[in-house]
Amino acid sequence: MRSNTVSIIDYDSGNLRSVSRALEYVGVKVAFASKPDMVRDADAIVLPGVGSGKAAMQALARRGLIEPIREYIDSGKPFLGICLGMQLLLERTEEGNLPCLGAISGEVRKLPDDVKVPHMGWNQVIIDKDHLLFQDIPQRSYFYFVHSYYPKVFSPDLVVGTTDYGLSFCSVIARGKLIATQFHPEKSGSLGLLIYRNFIRLAFGEVEAKT
Repeated sequence: MRSNTVSIIDYDSGNLRSVSRALEYVGVKVAFASKPDMVRDADAIVLPGVGSGKAAMQALARRGLIEPIREYIDSGKPFLGICLGMQLLLERTEEGNLPCLGAISGEVRKLPDDVKVPHMGWNQVIIDKDHLLFQDIPQRSYFYFVHSYYPKVFSPDLVVGTTDYGLSFCSVIARGKLIATQFHPEKSGSLGLLIYRNFIRLAFGEVEAKT
């Protein structure tokens, strides 16, 4: 029986509390998944992430979470990757030159040398195609970014939003109920909360948000 609970993957590489507070604000229960069975049994998952891609993949491996996450994604259930959690969905990262989860065709590359790295602060997202994630969100809205690497996605049809910083990079991907953003919705004010609410709509339908 579905519980309208979102499980946040806990692997010591994400700002779990701020993500948890944002999800609770938009009206869902939150759990923390740190073991394989917790991932497999989840109704919806958020994979946050900050820091090193290499360290994150090693942390997921230590907890035995890599295959359960892959199986969960293959099941088609709702999944949201955030920042590093988006990058980990790709096939490989230049950061440490190692494989990632491989759910999305592409690789993680370092931002160009001619821009300040990390890319930190508010930047626009250009909405490239209609998607429920951006319902009620204006074109070229600003969201908060903190990253030194970017996702190079090889399938253009998966790209929902792009952002310019030294180059144009994919900042939002979607495939069915698999969604990911390079920016941090939980640090992006009211529009960021709306991103979470729209993800919850995708996952569970309408829920009652806090007022």
